[in-house]
Amino acid sequence: MVRIIFLMFGVILAATVARMAFVVPAAAGWTSSFEPTDNTACTALQVAPGTEDVTFDAGTGLVFVSTDDRRAMGTSPGNGIWAFDPANPEASLRRVSADAPANFRPHGISVYRDASYARLFVISHPEDDHTVLIFDIAEDGALTHVRTISDPAIYWPNDLAAVGPEQFYISNSSYFGDNPLGVFEALLGLPLTNLVFFDGQTAREAAGGLVYGNGVQVSADGLRIYAANFIGQKLNVYERDPETNTLTQIDTWRAPFGLDNVELDANGHVWVAGNTETFSFLAHQDDPAERAPSKAVRFDASTGAWTSVFYSPGEDIDSASVITPVGDQMILGAVFDSHVLICPQAE
Repeated sequence: MVRIIFLMFGVILAATVARMAFVVPAAAGWTSSFEPTDNTACTALQVAPGTEDVTFDAGTGLVFVSTDDRRAMGTSPGNGIWAFDPANPEASLRRVSADAPANFRPHGISVYRDASYARLFVISHPEDDHTVLIFDIAEDGALTHVRTISDPAIYWPNDLAAVGPEQFYISNSSYFGDNPLGVFEALLGLPLTNLVFFDGQTAREAAGGLVYGNGVQVSADGLRIYAANFIGQKLNVYERDPETNTLTQIDTWRAPFGLDNVELDANGHVWVAGNTETFSFLAHQDDPAERAPSKAVRFDASTGAWTSVFYSPGEDIDSASVITPVGDQMILGAVFDSHVLICPQAE
C-alpha cells in the first residue's frame, strides 16, 4: 500500500513538473523574441496610476480610461474614470466619475449604446468584494451612477463586454484567487476560469475552460464574443445567439504572449495588448523602476492572422494591458503606469 501511495505521488509530481515545464517558459517569454517597433512618435499623457483599460466611445467622441493605483492596495485619490478628446488630449483630460462611490477601484470597462441608452459598465474591486457599476453617459462624458451589481458567479472579474442596458459578459481570471492555490493554478496553466453572462437579474456561466480569462469584447453586430486567455496565450472566438445569449466556441487564435484586454476597430479587426515576460511584470509590480516589456497585435477578424503593431522593452510603457485604435491613433494603457501612450496607428 505504501509503495502504491509513493508511486501515485511520484506520478502526480512528474505530471506537475512536466506541466510547469510547458507553461512557465512561454509565460516567462523564454520561448519568444520580438523586434522593437519605432515608438519615437508616441507621446505620454499623464492621467493617474494604473491606466489598465482604455476604450473609445463613438457617441461622445471621447476616450475613457479606467485608473486604480494597485500598489496603494485600496482607495486612492487618483482612482476613477477619466475622459479626453483624442484630438486634444492634454487640454481635455478630466475625471468624469464624480458620482462613483468612495471605495471605487475600477478595472475593466465597456461602453453600450443603442437608441435609448448610453452607458459605461465598470468592474470595481472594493475591499473584500467584486462589483459591476453601470453609469449613464452624458453628452459631455460625465457619468451618473445607475446601478451596482454583485453575484456569486462573478467571483474574480477582470473584464466585461456590455450587450444590453443591464446585460453583459464578464471574465473571471482566477478560480482560487489571490492565495497559494491561485499561484499553483497560474503556474500549471489550469483551464479553470470562465465567461459569465449577467441577464439583468442573475449571472450564469456562458463558457468555461479559460486559462486565466482576461479581456472580453463583442463584435459590432453582437454575434461574436472574443475572450483572451492570459496564461493560455490565445484568444477564443465564440458565436453568440442574441436571443438566448448562449456561446458556441468556433475558433482559437494564438499569439506568443500573455493576451490582456481586447478592443475592435471600425473594420472589425481585433486589437490586443499584453505581457511578454511574466517575471519581469512581477518585478515591476514590486518595484516601479523595474521595466516590464509588452507587445500588441492586430488580428484579422476573418482569418485570425495577426500583425505586430507595437513592442516596447518597457521604456515607453510597462506591460501594456490595452491598445485602443481611434482614428489614425492607437492608445495604450498599463496596469501600474500613470500614463497612457498615444501613438500613430501602425500601417
